[in-house]
Amino acid sequence: MVWRKFYLDLILIPLTFLLFLIYHTWLWHKFKANPRCTDIGMSSIGRRFWVLSVIKDNEKKSIMAVQTLRNAIMGETLMASASVLICTGLAAVLSSNYIMKKPMENKVLGAHGEWVLAIKFTIILLFFLLAFFSYSLSVRFMNQVGFLINADGESDGERCMDLVEPDYVVGLLEKSYVLSIMGNRLFYLGLPLLLWVFGPLLVFACAVIMISVFYKFDVVESKGDRVRSCRI
Repeated sequence: MVWRKFYLDLILIPLTFLLFLIYHTWLWHKFKANPRCTDIGMSSIGRRFWVLSVIKDNEKKSIMAVQTLRNAIMGETLMASASVLICTGLAAVLSSNYIMKKPMENKVLGAHGEWVLAIKFTIILLFFLLAFFSYSLSVRFMNQVGFLINADGESDGERCMDLVEPDYVVGLLEKSYVLSIMGNRLFYLGLPLLLWVFGPLLVFACAVIMISVFYKFDVVESKGDRVRSCRI
């Protein structure tokens, strides 16, 4: 009887995590093999050229650089705030005395009950907390880039950009965006997990649809001579 009650959760939830892991491992391999075949790689190349062009012509592009970084920070802050709000709501549910066992019983496929719901909410809370942590670090590195990309002054006869290598600024920006991508993917994985309250079937179905959407936007469709180079 216990197995019949829990087997859907024990099969479909780990399978959902495995699908996300396999997809992102494949995406990482594709990115390392040929960055031009992925949206992440193309964006990374574009950011590198953007930083170098701003540093090269800092007098004309300094305001544009600050505005661009400010917009990026606002986006990260918005996502971090959304993660915190969801965590606050989940924490309120966990700490309340409201019993959801009776309304859920016999209406949800898979495991249900008070302690099972507590485990589900705790796992979901963990994912959104990790997303918030990633967004926070992303904002930190983005702020560093904002200071260094326009650091064109002199101190003790030495120019700042002679001391700070452009590659270091590019590296900081890349760290920021890698953390942002990690935060996004953790946030997106947390969304189908919210459906776990209503059963594991919805979680698995939502994950399959979400990975299909990820593939559509993560992979750059090449034409002409670039098609062969993008096949791995």
